[in-house]
Amino acid sequence: MGRLVGIAIKAEKRADVCQMAEALVSLEHGVEGDHRGKPGKRQVTVLAVEDWKEACREINKDLPWTVRRVNLLVEGVPLEEQVHGRLQVGGLILEITGECDPCYRLEEQCPGLQDALVPNWRGGVTCQVLTPATIRLGDSVKLLPELTEWERSP
Repeated sequence: MGRLVGIAIKAEKRADVCQMAEALVSLEHGVEGDHRGKPGKRQVTVLAVEDWKEACREINKDLPWTVRRVNLLVEGVPLEEQVHGRLQVGGLILEITGECDPCYRLEEQCPGLQDALVPNWRGGVTCQVLTPATIRLGDSVKLLPELTEWERSP
């Protein structure tokens, strides 16, 4: 079992990242206050500490996780190739919908970072909210079994 070690939002595109100690995550808005939280496959983004550290080691930089501009930072939970798996963070349940591809903005901030995040899904995962909840730093995090095809159908 892992734990939640970071929560962050961006109020608008290209805005500074704001870290939080707790957040409401809803079906309608994802992480409250984040500009990308509308319903869909990229409602909430999640990064594993271990993957971030590995990417930073690869480029010989010690960068804050907020450079990645994701919503949640977790430790102790492998995210690679977990599509349709569910991630439980406290009372929140997310469906992992895919890999969170690293974009050119990372390269603007630190040359080599975009490529360092490509292997093994190091850039994190995209998720959709299944069960809303208020989450807090330190909440437990665990992978739940993959949704069946019937459960994924609208």
